[in-house]
Amino acid sequence: MDRDPGTWLPYCPYYAVAGEMLSRRWAPAVLRALVTGPKRFGEIAAAIPDMTDKLLSQRLKDFEEQGLVERSLGSGRPPRVEYRLTEKGVELGDILLDVNRWALKWIDLPERRRATHAPVTRRSRSNAAQVKGTQ
Repeated sequence: MDRDPGTWLPYCPYYAVAGEMLSRRWAPAVLRALVTGPKRFGEIAAAIPDMTDKLLSQRLKDFEEQGLVERSLGSGRPPRVEYRLTEKGVELGDILLDVNRWALKWIDLPERRRATHAPVTRRSRSNAAQVKGTQ
């Protein structure tokens, strides 16, 4: 199969797989949280307050298996675990930033969703306190 991006086919299995990866619940939000640099689990969770820890853990594991995210252990007790985008993930992150720019220009959100910050919930407050306490 020709992988030349200039060749347009009605169905492309590569595009389909990429679309499936990004259409999983919260997947783009997790990648977007990592675009600005390495983060600890609690920092990612605080950036996406409506996402459960279980689902965040699963997405990070999925992205590790797909080669988009790298998990690293730092020294110290307890060991400091950080997640960062791989080269493959950074390239996808660039595309997500383009999608973000497009969305800001063309998507009209209802007034209730236009807030610049996520609503403060019990979980987001506790995560923010944990992150703040670990820095």
